[in-house]
Amino acid sequence: MEIVSDVNTIGKEEWSKYILDHSLGNIFQSPQIYDFYLEVKNYKPYLICCLDNEGQIRGILLAVFVKEEGLASFFSTRCLVISGPILDINSESNLTLTELLRALVKSARKENAVYIEFRNLFDFSDKKKIFLEQGFNYSEHLNYQVSIDEEEKIRKRVSSSKLRQIKQSISQGVEILEPTNIEQIKEFYIILKELYKNKVRKPLPDWSFFESFYRNNEIGKYFLICYCEKVIGGIMCPIYKGRIYEWYICGQDGMYRKVYPSVLATWAPIKYALENGLKMFDFMGAGRPDADYGVREFKAKFGGKLVNHGRFRKVLKPFNYKLGKLGLKIYRG
Repeated sequence: MEIVSDVNTIGKEEWSKYILDHSLGNIFQSPQIYDFYLEVKNYKPYLICCLDNEGQIRGILLAVFVKEEGLASFFSTRCLVISGPILDINSESNLTLTELLRALVKSARKENAVYIEFRNLFDFSDKKKIFLEQGFNYSEHLNYQVSIDEEEKIRKRVSSSKLRQIKQSISQGVEILEPTNIEQIKEFYIILKELYKNKVRKPLPDWSFFESFYRNNEIGKYFLICYCEKVIGGIMCPIYKGRIYEWYICGQDGMYRKVYPSVLATWAPIKYALENGLKMFDFMGAGRPDADYGVREFKAKFGGKLVNHGRFRKVLKPFNYKLGKLGLKIYRG
């Protein structure tokens, strides 16, 4: 068994084939998302691969190091792994995971990451023991995943209030459109930035994140909510292997009578999935079960299945981590 992190040694074609062929393969562990991260300011992708004695891939782990500007990097630099790693399903998978985690921790320390976090989008409970042995803590974290079958069945699962708001919005002339130029993405970003500043109160990626996603259209789509020839909301959706995800979403809710941009933005990927033979819409998170989270109540109304795949986290710099949590608390007011 050999652990390598040189993308050229692994080969993107082999990497892509491994992810495509694996039942749990997903966009967030793919070479496409790796290339996307390379174009984003303050984002640094890092690939770790486990090869057997014949040079065949037995496990893939794609992480990304995210840094804030200036002094904030001291307590906020983090290493994120979304929906990974992807491992062979065999008797050696525990050993593979152990080696991948050790290599990740070593690299994260070199990058001065304050913590490492695995955001699970599938059930990884059978590997929980391995994570704990490597010093990670587990915390519960909810999510909604919407199965895409027949439209009639989906509409029965969506709440009547949301269906009514969708209908009212459309009757008012609101449209769901795919962007045709970068200026429309800038309009979306301005709304999203305002939302994160005033309500979400969490760091938002640099503009380059959203620009890169638009330029790399093979990894997903934007759906914009337009009213009177103006962008009033939208959603950013990675798409891969029959799944479509909600990564970032916003809407100027309450500004127009009988117009519900956030509702329509959420409905847009479900509608697209129905029309294009996709099998799942993934909300990518619905908060901790022990914390009030109004957004979870909103997401619950779209007929998804509530799952609890949790998260794994390892704090590498406890003092910086506590300082960062305090700073975020102050920022949120």
